[in-house]
Parts: sequence; structure tokens; C-alpha cells
Amino acid sequence: MSIHSCVVAPHLKDELSTTDTGKYGLMFAGLQGLETDETYLLTLGREGSLMDVDTHHEGEGALDNPRIPAGFPIFGQFIAHDITADRSLLLHHARLEELRNFRSPRLDLECLYAAGPSGDPHLYDLNDLDTFLLGINEVGELNDLPRNRQGRALVGDPRNDVHLIISQLHLAFLKFHNRVVDLLREQGTPAGNVFNEARRLVRWHYQWIVAHEFLPLSVGDALMNDLLENGPRFYRFVEEPFIPAEFADAAYRFGHSQIRNRYTLNAKGATGNVFPDCAGTCPVPHERVIDWRYFFTLDSHHTPQASKKIDTSLAHALLHLPTSVVGDTTTPEQHSLAYRDLERGLALNLPAGETIARYMGVEPLRANDVGLNKLGYQGETPLFYYILKEAEVRNSGHFLGAVGGRIVAEVLLGLLDGDPTSYRNADNAWTPTLPGERAGDFTLADLLRFASVA
Repeated sequence: MSIHSCVVAPHLKDELSTTDTGKYGLMFAGLQGLETDETYLLTLGREGSLMDVDTHHEGEGALDNPRIPAGFPIFGQFIAHDITADRSLLLHHARLEELRNFRSPRLDLECLYAAGPSGDPHLYDLNDLDTFLLGINEVGELNDLPRNRQGRALVGDPRNDVHLIISQLHLAFLKFHNRVVDLLREQGTPAGNVFNEARRLVRWHYQWIVAHEFLPLSVGDALMNDLLENGPRFYRFVEEPFIPAEFADAAYRFGHSQIRNRYTLNAKGATGNVFPDCAGTCPVPHERVIDWRYFFTLDSHHTPQASKKIDTSLAHALLHLPTSVVGDTTTPEQHSLAYRDLERGLALNLPAGETIARYMGVEPLRANDVGLNKLGYQGETPLFYYILKEAEVRNSGHFLGAVGGRIVAEVLLGLLDGDPTSYRNADNAWTPTLPGERAGDFTLADLLRFASVA
């Protein structure tokens, strides 16, 4: 069985929106925006174009990136939803002195916890409010998100049910929290402290994974070592951190290029592309429950699927998104995620990739490296396309280049440093305390093992 037909809410297009006043800004405010003809964006980003992976003719596995297992781009999407959660929905739960905290973007798993057991009790187990409610599939196993009778998941962020793989990752985090609750009770933690202590431990281990696994894989060890030792050079904020448009609407969208054309879901032989085969907002049947060995390195005897290389091509399914995902559109190109990514950069007047490279003191890509001159395009490069091409040319598509990598890493580390409750502020000497393969470290594979979903 490969087709998983469901109704999907149109959330994908708003994954990293720049509409909330005060939460978004510019990282390079003094640089001039790129002026270009939208006709080129239509030509470049539409289905069947240069950015459609189906137009490439590489052999089997030629576009695989063995450096980054297939699950990390899904985790990257999970992070995007976390830092862009709509806190305005939660303000009615907060005391006046807490409102300021809700308005600041954070890596705090708000997409998981929402307003907690008192504010959003429907997310929690009625018989044990310290733990999350889990869903039961058709064979009686706790292997799905809890859902209403229409199939809509009961979660802190509905975007985490947009496709099957991310919904299963959200479920893994629910189980991870519940297992931490069990551990704290075994250790004798006072009953009144269990939930808050479990939430802190889950958040801190998640933040550690972002800083010490996801980012080094995505931007390279050399850049991460420099940032951890010397701090950021370009991402600055006063009092409250913000999400730069250069990050949200260009650099962080590198994950769109990492999506495979097709995934093997488990040992039962279930396969599918992200859309429409793995569309969400409906129950996950037993035969399509994710086996995480196919997405992360959990077993030395089982090599996970690789993510796709970071380059200027996207999986065909992302250039032919269904109406249920993108909504009604005025032009056919609106069904292409590549075109939508390019269009956002133009609408927000983002600088060209070469402009930011020069500002950073990085040698820009040459026109022949970018390759848009083959289309008759003579201008500089839209930032989103530049960042993908930079990774392809400079790092063989294995991780981001200097411009894209620095934007991504500086912003995510900056969000951690701007959060007074993160592990980097609350206790600089902290290292993971939950069991992992290496003492003092904690990986996504460790999280999945500890949650007993591996």
C-alpha cells in the first residue's frame, strides 16, 4: 500500500511566515533588495523546470546525501513549526506578566506543550495530566496522534500533522516526554514538580540536539566550532530575539531541497512521496507506522535512507502540491513550492545572494557557477536559489555554504541565547543527563531509543 489519501489543511505555505508584527525583521537591513523580473521566477520554479528533480537524469542514488540521514529535514520542519508557533492563540491563557514571553520566538517546544495541562487540557491524559494523551490505531497500539472523529490531530500545532512523517515525529516527542515523566517518578521527584521538571528536561535535550547535532550536520563542523567559540557576527537583537526574513524566507528553506522523491517507511514495505502519498490529517494505519531505523542511524546493522543533497532541485511532489495543501491559486505555478519560495524572497525585497556574500566578506559564486545565465538571466541571484547553489558548488550538496550556513546557524543559536530559560542561559555548564550512547551527549537517535519508539 503506497497511497495514503487524506484531506490536508493548507498549512505548508505558511510554514515560515513573516506577517506577525514584532516577531520578524531583517538581518541585513542596510542592503539593497534584488530587483528582478518575476517571469524568470516562473520559468525557474514551475513544475518541469530546472528546479524539478524529475528533469535531472542522474543514476540511482546520485542525489543522495549520506552525510545527513533522511529524518533530519523532517526534524528541521519540526523546528520551523516550533519557532513560528502562533503565540497569539495562547495569550488568553497567560498572566499579564507572561505575555512578553509568548511573543518572543523560541526553541521551547510550544508546538508540543501549547499552554500546558491547565490551558490546553485536551492534549493531556485525563487520568494523568503530567503526560500527553496518545492516539490508538486500528490494531489497538499507541502509535498515532490523538484525533477527533474527523481525523484532525489534537496537537499544539496542526502543521505537525501536515504529512505522516512529521506527525510520527511529533508522536515520538510526546512519548519522549511521557518516558521522562516515568523516570522522574522512579527517581522520587515530588508529584507537584514532575510536569515542569519533565518539560525542562525535554526542552533542554531538544535544544542540545539542535545545537550539537542538527546544526553541525546542516552547516558543517568548522562553522559551528567558530560560532560556539566566537559567537555570531551578523545576527544581533536588542532585548528580544526576532526571526530575520533572510532566514525564514530564504536560508532556512534549504530543507525543501533535502526532501527525497520517495521514502521507505518501514520493513513492511510501505513507501510513498510526501504528497499525496503521505498526506496527513487522518489516522495513521498500522502498516504505515514509521520505523525510525529508515530515517536515523539507530542500528549499526541498518543504514538509514539518506536525505537528498542540498542543491537547486526539489522533489517533483513539491513542485506539484495538491490544492488541499496550497489552497486555491491564481496561477498554476503557485502549486510549486520552488516558485513560492522564490516569490517570497522577491515580495520581501531580500538582497541577492552575491550582495550578502560580499557584505560577509565571502567570495561570491560566479555567474557560470550559478548557471542562470543559461536561461538568459543576467542579474544577480535570488537569495533562496543562491543558498542552494552555494551548498551544491562549494560543499557538493552535503551541507550549506558560508552564506546560507551562517544565516541558519547564527539565528538558531541566537534564539537559544535570547531565551533566558534555555540550557545555554540557565546553566552554561549543563550537559545532557538522560542516557545516550556517549556520556555528556544526546542525539535524536538517543531520544528515539529512550522514548521506546526505535
